[in-house]
Amino acid sequence: MSYLLYYSPDSANLVIRMILEELGAHYDDSEVPRRRSERDATFLRLNPRGLLPVLIDKANDTVLFETGAIALYLADRHGALAPSPQAAGHQEAQARANCLKWLFMLSNTLHADLRLCFYSERFVTQSSEIAPLRAAAAKRIQGHLALLEEMLAEHGGDHLLPWGLSVCDFYLGCCLRWSQLYPAGHAPMTAGEVERFPNLIRLLTALQRRPAVLRALNREGISGDAFIAPTVRLPARVADGVGAATA
Repeated sequence: MSYLLYYSPDSANLVIRMILEELGAHYDDSEVPRRRSERDATFLRLNPRGLLPVLIDKANDTVLFETGAIALYLADRHGALAPSPQAAGHQEAQARANCLKWLFMLSNTLHADLRLCFYSERFVTQSSEIAPLRAAAAKRIQGHLALLEEMLAEHGGDHLLPWGLSVCDFYLGCCLRWSQLYPAGHAPMTAGEVERFPNLIRLLTALQRRPAVLRALNREGISGDAFIAPTVRLPARVADGVGAATA
């Protein structure tokens, strides 16, 4: 199996790149301009909304977008990093359901609220509304992380799901990274606040030690501590693109 990943550094494609590396999948990548207005018609035919990531499964010409959907597709395609959809018994079916609910919580809830912080100006009609929206979203984000911390404390493992490494861990790692970096000067979390979540820190520490994760970070130009108190910020967001808001 071989894939083509469309990416822009430190965007949601990082989740998918880490998963591809962990699976040992063969893939090529193609960098896409950060400014959506500069993305060509070929890319827009793949995802008319012009967003990243986009993955092509070359074996069957399947085109996928939406981070959670791609992550689950890869897990099912390779039979790893998520319980099988063909669950044979009660425990296996429960494990599958558990994986799905937390994956979609990360995608539809945590990541969605991060976007409210990153792109607050897109959701308001007056600039005076930006700060209150960011503050409200930051409070929600901290609540989501507290919930994840509590779940980790219940089983005491190094992974979000009690049975082991899953696509959820890679998604969570990126969300924690972005929550401390973006938008520049207004990130919803600080290093000090992350210290309140020792179980999340344990997960992220184990995640960053994985060779596959280190390879993925290197390919995206990310060095140093990627998930706990990261300091390296990649190119700032442009007005109609992806990346970090600067104000």
